[in-house]
Amino acid sequence: MNPPKQHYKNRILAALPKDEISRLARHLSPVTLEQEKTLLDGNMAHAYFLEDGIASVVVTVENGDTVEVGVIGCDGVVGIPILLGTGGAPGRTFIQIAASGFRIEAKVLKEEFERSSQLRNTLQKYMQAFLVQTAQTAVCNRLHNIEERLARWLLTCRDRMESDRLLLTHGFLGQMLGAPRTTVTLAAGLLHRAGLIDYTRGIVTIQNRSALEKTACECYRTVRDEFQRLAALTLLKDLQKKSSARALPSSGSHGNVTPMQKSKWESVGAQPFLRAKSAPRRR
Repeated sequence: MNPPKQHYKNRILAALPKDEISRLARHLSPVTLEQEKTLLDGNMAHAYFLEDGIASVVVTVENGDTVEVGVIGCDGVVGIPILLGTGGAPGRTFIQIAASGFRIEAKVLKEEFERSSQLRNTLQKYMQAFLVQTAQTAVCNRLHNIEERLARWLLTCRDRMESDRLLLTHGFLGQMLGAPRTTVTLAAGLLHRAGLIDYTRGIVTIQNRSALEKTACECYRTVRDEFQRLAALTLLKDLQKKSSARALPSSGSHGNVTPMQKSKWESVGAQPFLRAKSAPRRR
């Protein structure tokens, strides 16, 4: 009797073809990760594919101040230094919101990365998206006010948690945003009074996502759109490989697209980019 098929919430694992995920799955160990658990602090022996929860990449300076430079959830992998062959990096990556997922030995992931073109292609696109996220975070921390940054950060976490309910304290928010707790409390109060969020006992609930997006600076949209664009490119390549049709599906038809492929497109918001790619050129 065959074991039940594993359905992955992690978007990198979910994007892999059946033969590749079957080979990789033998090396994936389920893990539960508590809040504050360190995953990377210098060198790392394992990589992690989160299914839920959030990991935070932070940098601490000499006076002890800490600021977040990246967020990782079900969209990616904790372990970019492994893929680059460097084995480690400055800073610390830890669990920000309690998580679960899969752990894989660093050596095995590197071998599979070199062996599998599909896994390598998917992870390379994620690495670019993550670089865009860290660069845009630097811009945001320097140029935008705390209310805009808080809205951007809450939306970023919401997209990776796929939930409007986030377990966060004001003190933790201040640490992530590199701002005093009192400043974050004032900003959260403004969002609360505007009906955008609710906050009780360390739980932030997004009440009005569309209004929160309007409050957030353009950094949120820039990073979101890049993740979606790269996800669409990965899915298009998979479609081109599997489909016997010569033309890409038009905006009004999915052609030879399977229900599973259509579901993947919708889950990452890829449809606008697919329509742009498949639209006929005007003469």
